[in-house]
Amino acid sequence: MDDVEPRILFVGAVLEGHRCLEALIEAGERVDAIVTLDPALGATTSGWVPFDDLAGRLGVPLLTVRDLNRPEEVARVAELRPDLILVIGWTRLLGEALLALPRLGAIGFHASLLPRYRGRAPVNWAIINGEAETGNTMFYLDPGVDTGDIIDQRAIPIEDADDCATLYDKVADAATEMLLEHLPGLRHGTAPRRRQDERLATVMPRRRPEDGRIDWTRGRRALFDWVRALTHPYPGAFTELAGRRLFVWRAETGRAETTARPGTLVEGPDGAIEVATGDGTLRLRAVQWEGEPETAADSLRPWLGATFALGVAA
Repeated sequence: MDDVEPRILFVGAVLEGHRCLEALIEAGERVDAIVTLDPALGATTSGWVPFDDLAGRLGVPLLTVRDLNRPEEVARVAELRPDLILVIGWTRLLGEALLALPRLGAIGFHASLLPRYRGRAPVNWAIINGEAETGNTMFYLDPGVDTGDIIDQRAIPIEDADDCATLYDKVADAATEMLLEHLPGLRHGTAPRRRQDERLATVMPRRRPEDGRIDWTRGRRALFDWVRALTHPYPGAFTELAGRRLFVWRAETGRAETTARPGTLVEGPDGAIEVATGDGTLRLRAVQWEGEPETAADSLRPWLGATFALGVAA
């Protein structure tokens, strides 16, 4: 068995996975089959990209699924006889029936420094919480949620110029580096592994589009983080005025002081469009009324003096 090249199944659906698989191909690595989301379901998934191009380059089967854990899908995977499963850029947990198939295990990545920020939207939550760094962890999948043994980790600083999209790009770069470094060891069953320290574990909840409502009573720094954590390709931070929803796609921290009531649209000293917050102003750069094209914040000038709904949580 040691002389037989192990069969590798790649499971992915979003850009991070696509970039990692493309890097494997460019490095001359072999993958024997690919699993991805059914396009109809993928179209409703943030960051989804098709994998048809990479399957074509490799000349391998491409399985499209809606639920990989369904018995019939598990049976299809079993027919492929994978020795190692690489799960990168996949938004759903693998069930025990799937995890039991590969003799060398199933390997995944999580966009945090595990055991911190287990669960959903780790990069988004890290920005929202004002963290100075996030990271990416390569680990063995087990039946828990991001609880498996760690193979490797990379820390990633969160700069003021970052948003969720730029950080996920950096996460994808880190995943590619770790995958290329450890794939030989994974093939031979000699990759490093260490248990997670449960004392340090934190679990983050799922985020929904409606969770993006802006609370203008919060401080300007917190709102700057809020906007950049939820911008493209995610549903976006939003506020409301006169029954209309306005998305804020890009913003900057503004002045430290203002006499305006939180939520009021004001003009900055240099003519910039700002909104009063709990401790100053947030300078708007790119906005979008629901159902209309995205535009520069200067388009809001006719609304100066109006007050957005506060969005205070109940």
